[in-house]
Amino acid sequence: MEQQQQLQRSTSGSPRSPSSQPYLSVSVTDPVKLGNGVQGYISYRVITKTNLPEYQGHEKIVIRRYSDFDWLRDRLFHNYKGVFIPPLPEKSAVEKFRFSAEFIEMRRQGLDIFVNRIASHQELQHSEDLRTFLQADEETMERLRSQETGIFKKKPADLMQIFKDAQSKVSDIVLGKEKPVEESNLEYEKLKHYIFELENHLAEAQKHAYRLVKRHRELGQSLSDFSEAVKLLGACEGGALGKAFSELGTKSEALSVKLQKEAHQLLMNFEEPLKDYVRAVQSIKATIAERANVFRHQCELAETMKLKEINLDKLMLTRSYKMGEAEHEYKEASYLTLKAENEEATRRFETIVRLMNEEIARFQEQKTLDMGIAFHEFAKGQVRLANSIADAWRSLLPKLEACSTQ
Repeated sequence: MEQQQQLQRSTSGSPRSPSSQPYLSVSVTDPVKLGNGVQGYISYRVITKTNLPEYQGHEKIVIRRYSDFDWLRDRLFHNYKGVFIPPLPEKSAVEKFRFSAEFIEMRRQGLDIFVNRIASHQELQHSEDLRTFLQADEETMERLRSQETGIFKKKPADLMQIFKDAQSKVSDIVLGKEKPVEESNLEYEKLKHYIFELENHLAEAQKHAYRLVKRHRELGQSLSDFSEAVKLLGACEGGALGKAFSELGTKSEALSVKLQKEAHQLLMNFEEPLKDYVRAVQSIKATIAERANVFRHQCELAETMKLKEINLDKLMLTRSYKMGEAEHEYKEASYLTLKAENEEATRRFETIVRLMNEEIARFQEQKTLDMGIAFHEFAKGQVRLANSIADAWRSLLPKLEACSTQ
């Protein structure tokens, strides 16, 4: 994951770049635990270095917590329809894991990657919300978080109405009263199928990567326990056999340390990148769902406009004796308003389609690079570990053979 982090930062420019080249570099550092129990949280220093004119100076340091990063992601998802918003690292609800050194470092790296993906994105790097996140003081950020009006901040009565509307919609579809409106686009269907398949395969690979990490740790612990036992056995035996057992225990202890270290590297550089891409695919699925909503809204407006056109034509025929001039103008104005809404919905949908086409190409390119790094690091780690194990046992063979031939 460290290599992935460096790669993300390199794409966002460097403070050492020539002044004529625009750059925006962000670092998430120095996690500090504040508070206790359920009120406890981790704060981070977010350091921004840039020469972009819209920023306040070349360097800015602010303090942020996880909920601030969450706010940024929600704002970007709301304002940039069609763009694949980078995922956040997961939260841990279990107290003993939430503040463990390993989890804190894993989250810090994940947050660093998250914000640098945004800073290096052609569209997102110009976001006003990103500038606010990177520059505003803590009081401003707290106030902005409290102003959010997402679904999880609505009043219970509002939520009940949302769920009732959704239930009614589902019932209409099930009973055949309404058929879901979907795009009939073969290429888009292939894309959706690929994304769903990719999520399943990545999740399966991540599950087995987790098992590999667990196996390395368990083997490391077993070797540590074996080391203690065989050292005691050596002390009991004495002589050449006792010395051989003592060396066997020392080698086992050293290998235990190597296994634990390799397990940590495997977690950071292999399992976490896989888990990160599972979350990235889920972000893509959220964009797909949003595209479907916009498409349905466009279709509904188009259908309503057709009905309005028919009614308007009928009214035109009866205008002279059934309808006054003012009433006719009102109906016509209503139709024109609906037509403008329909054209805006069409533009929104076309923008989402264009952005998604650009985003999927960028995603594929970045995924190839990141997965290549992750699997390369995995292979290097396994070779390194296998060589260490082989060298350790090989060095003991002459002494153990000498004992066995006496």
